[in-house]
Amino acid sequence: MLFSEFQLLKVLAEEMNMRKAAQRLFVSQPALSQRLQTIEKEWGTRIFNRSTKGLSLTPAGEIIVQFASEVVEKREKVLENIHALESKVHGTLKIACASIVGQKWLPKVLKQFVKKYPHAKISLMTGWSSEISKALYEGEVHIGIIRGTPEWKGRKIHLFEDSLYLVDKEIRNVEEILTSDKPFIQFKSDSTYYQEIQEWWHRQFQMAPKQSIIVDQIETCKQMAFNGIGYAILPAITLDEAEGDVYKLPLLDEEQRPIRRDTWLLGYDAAFELKQVQAFIEVVEECK
Repeated sequence: MLFSEFQLLKVLAEEMNMRKAAQRLFVSQPALSQRLQTIEKEWGTRIFNRSTKGLSLTPAGEIIVQFASEVVEKREKVLENIHALESKVHGTLKIACASIVGQKWLPKVLKQFVKKYPHAKISLMTGWSSEISKALYEGEVHIGIIRGTPEWKGRKIHLFEDSLYLVDKEIRNVEEILTSDKPFIQFKSDSTYYQEIQEWWHRQFQMAPKQSIIVDQIETCKQMAFNGIGYAILPAITLDEAEGDVYKLPLLDEEQRPIRRDTWLLGYDAAFELKQVQAFIEVVEECK
């Protein structure tokens, strides 16, 4: 049966009158009578008894009309749910994010996103910029949040920039590095960040560090510097205002301007059309 035939049976059962039912269904009475006969033939039984006083349901008709009413009601509920989906933000937001941004900046944004769009789900992976680019290219995530200046042909949104600082408990100016016996503590990162640091170092000192310690994580690097083991170069995003007791010396470029590191949101056009991605970008703009 077509859905319109379920509706026809429901209306007939509500009116119990061919003329009134025909008016509600915007068809002629003969056409309605013919369609009812076809439906009864399909079911192989009489659904309504006809008389001069109107219609009455047969025992089989009661079962069939009950089924027809349930189908109509379920369809209306499904349509309501579909409408709700269209008006609300559902689905999973898949993000790949630079580790430090995922630790320091992203949580407050996601907190607002979850509060504003409770029906949406979040899938988050963190890693280096190269890993994020790979996840985007392979379609594993909708958007990527990356550090540095990416070579990206799709859409990109600038999120923020933060300065780089030389951090140490004793060194008060950059020149003291030359006389210090402390090691230079470095953390593993993508090639663009490493290159920026190397260019600054060679421009400043024209010589390699006396000794270095290389660690896997930026947080480990920070804690070692904060505990006086050595000095480190860290982005401002890692340095909370409350964490005093260390000297923070800004890195300057050749024109004596602070060296800054950018953070970008990247994605393909198709991803930016998704409601959950659009909603996330709205929250990002609100949090700026």
